[in-house]
Amino acid sequence: MPDPDMPQRPTLDLDDLAARLKQWGRELGFQAIGITDTDLSTHERYLERWLEAGHHGEMDYMARHGTKRTRPEELVPGTLRVISARMDYLPPEVETTRTLGQPEKAYISRYALGRDYHKLIRKRLDRLARQLQAEIGPVGYRAFVDSAPVMERALAQKAGLGWFGKNAMLLDPKAGSLFFLGEIYTDLPLPVDPPFEREHCGSCSSCQTACPTDAIVDDKVIDSRRCISYLTIELHGSIPVEFRRAMGNRVYGCDDCQLFCPFTRFTRASHEPDFAPRHDLDRAALVDLFAWSESEFLKRTEGSPIRRIGYERWLRNLAIGLGNAPWSEEVEHALRARLAYPSDLVREHVRWALAEQRNKHAARIATA
Repeated sequence: MPDPDMPQRPTLDLDDLAARLKQWGRELGFQAIGITDTDLSTHERYLERWLEAGHHGEMDYMARHGTKRTRPEELVPGTLRVISARMDYLPPEVETTRTLGQPEKAYISRYALGRDYHKLIRKRLDRLARQLQAEIGPVGYRAFVDSAPVMERALAQKAGLGWFGKNAMLLDPKAGSLFFLGEIYTDLPLPVDPPFEREHCGSCSSCQTACPTDAIVDDKVIDSRRCISYLTIELHGSIPVEFRRAMGNRVYGCDDCQLFCPFTRFTRASHEPDFAPRHDLDRAALVDLFAWSESEFLKRTEGSPIRRIGYERWLRNLAIGLGNAPWSEEVEHALRARLAYPSDLVREHVRWALAEQRNKHAARIATA
């Protein structure tokens, strides 16, 4: 029974409210808004199997929090609905696959070229929730952007924003997969949208074929321990030798399974200023980034998602990129300059890269 002393919400036209909510979201820069309930039981079983197989590697946080990740009402008591929001991030006129074919340049995942997306999207979600409150009065809510135990892709699929591709990314048939997701957990019983049930991948296996390290081990199953995004961002120690050559010039993340997806041709450019590349990171040479001092790294990655890996892993990743680059005196000199760097991790990867460079030089002389 409702508490007679508690203020009650006025009778609302929830269908009309949901429609206006989506319009407000578009005005705030989101490309799509969907609403779903909190039942993720099917996805919960998938997550359990994925964890049991060890596919999460060192990402222990994926196994923490019990069932709070798959049961939103346990993470935020009182949650009845989840508002899922999509924001595209690919800036206009940014090189993508072309950079992968320029081995002397650094490839940084396109989402990380600009400012950190977490704050921007979180602020927009808060503004959306406040607009809702201004319209109908107090509403219980919490906003999340890749910063809590939230099954964001599963919720987005249930909210009608796309289907799971074979690379386990969420795909929109008119926009591809180069977008961020954010959520608002709320106690407002809004009408839910139908889930996106139809899968459009068919017999296409472009993402699986494109993956440099064969990390897509089954339909919609990624073994993170083989994934370049995991190796360059999540892994703290030495990168296994078996994957180093396959990394090529990818020094922060990897987009291959998305870039070679046929639906990526429908990706629309984002005009959010914060997503524009900073410090020419979309076209920077490996040797130039490798020459950054730690203070330069901290200054130039301020407000960037790249900052999270720290300077040591930044050098580790770049050393591998330089090892994979064509031989040149400039590359070899840059690597030799780091041979005495005070980090076992960096020195190990520099030695490997120097050996790769010297082998290429020797082969070049032999065929001259």
